[in-house]
Amino acid sequence: MLPNNSEKITIADIRYIKKITIGSINPSAPFTDEMREDQLVLLNKCLSQHPKGMIIGKDISIGSFKLGEHELNMQSTTYHIGFTRKPYWLDEK
Repeated sequence: MLPNNSEKITIADIRYIKKITIGSINPSAPFTDEMREDQLVLLNKCLSQHPKGMIIGKDISIGSFKLGEHELNMQSTTYHIGFTRKPYWLDEK
């Protein structure tokens, strides 16, 4: 039974999980502010549109690279968004 608006969603209600990564740890692939904004828009859509998802997990990846005398640190965060059912708008791309 799916919860109504007054009930909280529990992990037992989750039937679909979408992973959304914000950032990149690949130094050879350019990562633009536009790409980051697109990722944030998708994350916000998952957390605000019907059916609303909830964050059920988070992975953080950190990469440290040495380029000559310079050290480059990069980070990405992958959010695991749980839904009671797969949103129809995830297939729109």
